[in-house]
This record gives sequence, C-alpha cells and structure tokens, in this order.
Amino acid sequence: MQSESAMIGALQSTQPRAEIAAKLQLFGQFVGSWDVEVVFHRPDGTRQSVQGEWHFGWVLDGRAIQDVWITPKRSLRTGTEEAGGEYGATVRFYDPKIDAWRSTWIGPARGLVLPFIARQINDEIVLEGDFEPDASRKWIFSDITGDSFNWRAIESTDQWITYRKVQEMFAHRRRSETITHHE
Repeated sequence: MQSESAMIGALQSTQPRAEIAAKLQLFGQFVGSWDVEVVFHRPDGTRQSVQGEWHFGWVLDGRAIQDVWITPKRSLRTGTEEAGGEYGATVRFYDPKIDAWRSTWIGPARGLVLPFIARQINDEIVLEGDFEPDASRKWIFSDITGDSFNWRAIESTDQWITYRKVQEMFAHRRRSETITHHE
C-alpha cells in the first residue's frame, strides 16, 4: 500500500516546468496560501458570508497548478458543514493547442465536476463553462495584485442576455507566504 506522503510527493512540484514557465504564470501567480471571505448570493437576494482558505501549488511535473478550496476554513470547521461547506480542488493546465487553460473543479460535497476553459481578457482571468443545456457559468479573477485578488461566479440561462452573480470571494495572501516568481 502506497503511503500518503509518497502520493503527495509524486503529485507536488516545487516549480513550473522551465520550457512553459512563462505561460504557466497566468495561474502560477496564485501559488501559495490565501485567506478568503466568501459571499454566497442567493436567488432571493440574501447573502451569506463565510471565511475560507484557498491553497495553490505546482503539480504534475510542474505542468499544472492544483488548488484546494475550503469553506469554512479548517480552523472554523465543526464537522457539520455538509449543508453549506465545501472542500474541493481544481486542476489547471495550459493547453497550447487552444492557447488557453483547461481547468476542472471537483466539488465532492455536492458531486460537482465542472470543466472550464480559461483565458486572460484584459486585466481579468475568465473561466467559461456550459454545464446544462441552458446554463452557462463564468468564474472571473479580477483586481489581481501580489497580495490580493477578487473572484466572482456568474451564471446565465439566456445566452448572456442577463446574468446573476452567484458567489464572490475576496482573497488575501497569508502573511507567512512569500512570493516567488519563476522566469
């Protein structure tokens, strides 16, 4: 039986793959740990806010970035989060055939597997995906600095004539994190 540390060691990389490092910086800039305020926008107009955490790291021989998103954050978890919490992961990699990123979110608490295509559009990173015949989603990273970024999820059921904000996050890099850029 393989140990957990052996699996993590095989998954984890210390840096991006040198020959594609420049392309990997679109999401590579997020490598590290972040504290997030997560705001859920309910269809009835009410909002719910919860503190979460988001961790990004190099994986798969430095060819991809994986993140783990946890809400509520581990220090606040009581074991009763099934109704409103999540502990999910995304694997993201640059695909030169489409000059974009493939990104798949796995949310086991709700049984979600959501594939997106991501590109930089102006100063934002926009992930787009269609998951039902008449439902499209966009996840958007914006206001990106070395120490903070915002993220929002919007969805449309009428081909983007109208849309609704579903969720937003306000992320701040953990103070103990240092930024390392690989050129």
